[in-house]
Amino acid sequence: MRTVVGTDGKRRCHWCSATPEYVAYHDHDWGFPVDDDRRLFEKLCLEGFQSGLSWRTILAKRDNFRAAFRDFNFDKVARFTARDVQRLLQDAGIVRHRGKIEAVIDNARRARELVKAEGSLAAFLWKFAGEKDGEALSKALKKRGWRFVGPTTVYAFMQAMGMVNDHAASCIMFDKAEKARKRFRQPEVP
Repeated sequence: MRTVVGTDGKRRCHWCSATPEYVAYHDHDWGFPVDDDRRLFEKLCLEGFQSGLSWRTILAKRDNFRAAFRDFNFDKVARFTARDVQRLLQDAGIVRHRGKIEAVIDNARRARELVKAEGSLAAFLWKFAGEKDGEALSKALKKRGWRFVGPTTVYAFMQAMGMVNDHAASCIMFDKAEKARKRFRQPEVP
């Protein structure tokens, strides 16, 4: 992967040059291991919303998504009803796509089932760490009834959550992400 030199003189992954908002996301979020079920669920949902759109659009609306979906607490979202779908379809602060909204609600129910079966969302998802595409995880989630979790979406999720280190080798964050991955204790089924 290529890098670009930022206004601060530091090399970062080339995609950071698309918009200034990407630099903070790149330096503080992208590529660092996450084992918090809520954050993992949030990211899977946001990647699903991003499908067909730019990440910039989703990033700009992230706080609105958090408010609309109860901070992505999947126990709360799983209880959403048709009335909530209608409320969300009227919310100009998020992407108003019925299929994606309904998928988040349904995926929250699937997340609850997965936690019951596996102990945590993290324990299940991290079994797929290190894979160089999202194919296996996508198939596993789809088999459990998840929606908007195609291989491209799932791989973007894996990159963002540190399940792989796809920072360019010459990026200032590559070594930091790699050290964080080495210190990270992969979640296990309790």
